[in-house]
Amino acid sequence: MERTHSLTSFSDDELLRRLSDLLGQSRREEADLVAHIGEVDSRRLYARQASPSMFAYCTEVLHLSEAEAYLRIAAARASREHPLLLTMLADGRLHLTAIAKLAPHLTPENREALLKRAVHRSRREIEALVAELLPRPDAPAVMRKLPDPRAGMTSPALPLGPDAAKPPSRGLRPEEAAAVDRQLRPDGVAAAAVEVGRPAPGVRPASLRVRPAVVESLAPSRYKVQFTASAELHDKLERLRALMRSSVPDGDLATIVEQAVTEKLQRLEARRFAQTEAPRKTLAQSKTSPMTRQIPAAVKRAVYERDEGRCRYVDDQGRRCTARQGLEFHHRRPFGLGGDHSVANVSLACRCHNVYLAEVDYGRQAMARHRRPGTRPSEPTPSPSP
Repeated sequence: MERTHSLTSFSDDELLRRLSDLLGQSRREEADLVAHIGEVDSRRLYARQASPSMFAYCTEVLHLSEAEAYLRIAAARASREHPLLLTMLADGRLHLTAIAKLAPHLTPENREALLKRAVHRSRREIEALVAELLPRPDAPAVMRKLPDPRAGMTSPALPLGPDAAKPPSRGLRPEEAAAVDRQLRPDGVAAAAVEVGRPAPGVRPASLRVRPAVVESLAPSRYKVQFTASAELHDKLERLRALMRSSVPDGDLATIVEQAVTEKLQRLEARRFAQTEAPRKTLAQSKTSPMTRQIPAAVKRAVYERDEGRCRYVDDQGRRCTARQGLEFHHRRPFGLGGDHSVANVSLACRCHNVYLAEVDYGRQAMARHRRPGTRPSEPTPSPSP
């Protein structure tokens, strides 16, 4: 409690600076920890601690989780062959997951170029990079029925191929690799694109185990998408497949879903951002004076195109917000203070930055009075320049 209370005395700028400093210190200590694990592993000192392997020592003696142990062991072993990994881990250019996923593919010949491309990449971006190095064939389009939930069974995972079936364990025993594989790989990865399940009688759907959707890179510009569908969605897909036989004779599920999503996307973008191939009015014909809150459709189209469908907020370090979801139209000079609907005065903003900029314009207390109960205020952010 005292620790939390002491943080409230810091200003926004000081709190952000301290957080950045602590993160840098944590990364340096993480690299040092990985180096120590590598040396203990190399000397096989885990044997003195009644552990049959380094993985067992990390989980049973150091009390790391299975995933934490695997990531650090993988990074430690890879860094002995590629010392640059520790440097990049310490300065934040690479995270542990990136090192673990890249390690099996690093060679003295490709490491410089590969690690350069991996700098500051997310886990999903690293997986796409690995898929480019080692492309896999397309997953078959399959719809299959899941076992009855009352039987307490789970759908067996189908192998994706010899390369995909092996975790990048590099020396872990099979049972250890299997344990961490469950932590690092999406749950229930299978060759099926859609799995169909129907709730058992008397069992509410919310009480069933829900497996998250999986989006996995197979090769450059090729992805496997997998999710569990309801029986109703399965029936709709079958009806849609039948209706589209003339345009999709082979009934390819991916093609059918893509066309359906494209049509839905066009309707939503037309409604939200006025995206249309046949606009009623041009920008020159639109009135942008602040007579009404309604932003002209032509202005919406121009702003959406200029901002490339992305939040336009830029902080004082020149970093632009990456959000592409929940976008709203923001007036740089607020409408309530006389701002017009011109393209220069309107920009796209995510919900977080739209609220934050409103707090900058009107003040937090004023916005708090208008905020709906249960909603959270925006987080402190550096000075705005949308």
